[in-house]
Amino acid sequence: MKLVIRIAGMVKMVGKIEEGLSRLRLRRKYSAILLEETPENEKFLRRLRDFVAYGKISEENVAKLIQLRGQLKDKSKKIDGKKIASELGKKKLEDFGLKPFFRLHPPRKGIESKKHFGKGKGVLGNHGEKINELLERML
Repeated sequence: MKLVIRIAGMVKMVGKIEEGLSRLRLRRKYSAILLEETPENEKFLRRLRDFVAYGKISEENVAKLIQLRGQLKDKSKKIDGKKIASELGKKKLEDFGLKPFFRLHPPRKGIESKKHFGKGKGVLGNHGEKINELLERML
């Protein structure tokens, strides 16, 4: 499972990129989604890598993300993050009554640079397993 976090804002964005982010439901800064690891999604993320941070998320961070930042469509119910995280491969978030995106805080201690990951303290592009550290700062 991959976590995709939108970092770039909406000013001076090309129409195709804006449409791609909108289709992924990343319509505002610091929103996140969970994606399956498929070759089609990899190509799509490579195209959007100048605007998002993405990487492989751990199972415990999926449960934590769902528990802390998951939003139910029906507000009267409670969220069980571990149960949803364990069944997430078979079902989608909508099947559990959750919204398909997460709204995150800006990262604590800030973003040093919006350059690509690996070049200094950049945050854009493929983080691999390091996306979990960025997510921890944003929960």
